Amino acid sequence: MAALNGPARQGCVAAVDELEIDLLLEGVFQRYGFDFRAYDRPGLKRRVLGLMAERALATVSLLQDRVLHDPAFASALLRALSVRPAFLFDDPEQVRQTREVLAGCLRASALPKVWLAECAHAEEAWSLAILLAEQQMHHRTEIFATVANEELLAEAMQASIPMERMAQYQENYLKSGGTANLDDYFDVRGERAVLLPALRSRITWAQYNLVTDASFNEFQLIVCRRALADFGPLLRQRALRLFHDSLALFGVLGIDRELAPGDTLAASYRPVFAHQAWYKRVA
Repeated sequence: MAALNGPARQGCVAAVDELEIDLLLEGVFQRYGFDFRAYDRPGLKRRVLGLMAERALATVSLLQDRVLHDPAFASALLRALSVRPAFLFDDPEQVRQTREVLAGCLRASALPKVWLAECAHAEEAWSLAILLAEQQMHHRTEIFATVANEELLAEAMQASIPMERMAQYQENYLKSGGTANLDDYFDVRGERAVLLPALRSRITWAQYNLVTDASFNEFQLIVCRRALADFGPLLRQRALRLFHDSLALFGVLGIDRELAPGDTLAASYRPVFAHQAWYKRVA
């Protein structure tokens, strides 16, 4: 049989890589119950190859073998494929918009509920809790922060912040329109800071999988930015349907990018801001 030339060989290698990734994702689903099969493939492949380089593994099949037989490797893969972490007030413009949304969509509700779907670390939930406290709404608003990965959920529930980061967080907070001192919202324990108990008590943490689980409550605000950006087309439409089923009429949805005309139930929403991915449900 004739040897493959350069382009043909590269195409064959790429096809084998795709097959191996399919088998890896199927194995993760069958073995651990986490379904990444409908995630955006280019982004997922970059993360898989990054983990392989980090662990000096030459093929996806070698990674699959480790993942299926070594819980530590499985944990590393799940962490690599999970939502990218968020930090306290790390996007000042988004925080500014969130502050306006809270004042506009939650103030009229007696007992508003907020869902941070696939919450990107405790600091995302803490940022929201601080914004609610600023507007004197924290005592009647419940934040539901959900994460699919059990280990990341446990970390979020026990989280603390190194004090060395607080100066940068204070700067970001002021850029977002904040006017207080962030230290006033934290208990300092040695070299680390933890959100005040009165604010942490308004956050309910739970394990929840956007890929497989059904609607579990009705919310006045749903925010899902980092995770939704990782979803492939079919999974994205499933998530948008799930959010619609979970969002109260005139509630607000915050997502990763503007809705397209073909997106699920796009006609049921009206933009809150021009050219920004915040939408009020109107039907």
